[in-house]
Amino acid sequence: MTEVKTNLIKAEEIALELFNEIENRNLIVSGKDEDTLNEEIFIIAKEMFGIEKHWHKRIVRCGENTLHPYKENPPNRIIQENDILFFDFGPIIENWEADLGRTYVIGSDPLKHKLKNDIEKAWKETKIWFDEQKELKASKLFEFAVAKANEYGWEFGGEIAGHLIGEFPHERLEPGNYQLYVHPDNHNNMFELDANGKARNWVLEMHFVDKKNNIGGFYEQLLN
Repeated sequence: MTEVKTNLIKAEEIALELFNEIENRNLIVSGKDEDTLNEEIFIIAKEMFGIEKHWHKRIVRCGENTLHPYKENPPNRIIQENDILFFDFGPIIENWEADLGRTYVIGSDPLKHKLKNDIEKAWKETKIWFDEQKELKASKLFEFAVAKANEYGWEFGGEIAGHLIGEFPHERLEPGNYQLYVHPDNHNNMFELDANGKARNWVLEMHFVDKKNNIGGFYEQLLN
């Protein structure tokens, strides 16, 4: 395992500890708005892990806001009883990027629990398939992720299905330039080396939505 990969895994493990701490403190409750929960998470990240910087905007979305992909900025919403929500955080840990997304369900709504479980299973199945590949266009991985959403009875809600990750700052992710994204217009081999001759590392993100019932789920973490 390369030093880069080791550092990325360590950063992700700390991000996972952060998410576990949020659950342990029972911070995900109805009656609280997204911005308040977001700020509470930021404070815990700073106090427990010394995390002060995030390489992309911190996302907490609930209810119908879970339909919105990353680039959109829906209005602040209050968490309801029997609600669904997701987090998408990109903390910088000792100059290494983590990028983690998870879905949570308050209450016992079976459809929302199905969405949460489906997207976790679909992510893991997609990683198994990815690990079997020796050469893979990013556009093909995007197609596979979309097909997984359909297989489970959902619609894929994201414009991308992942992106590059690394030491901060990594190769720049530029709007409109999809060569470093898992995007249908990126036909490059994901296993190609970067400009410095080093292996690239990617995260896989999956956003499943049900527009009829106004709910969405999100799952993201290190892919390779």
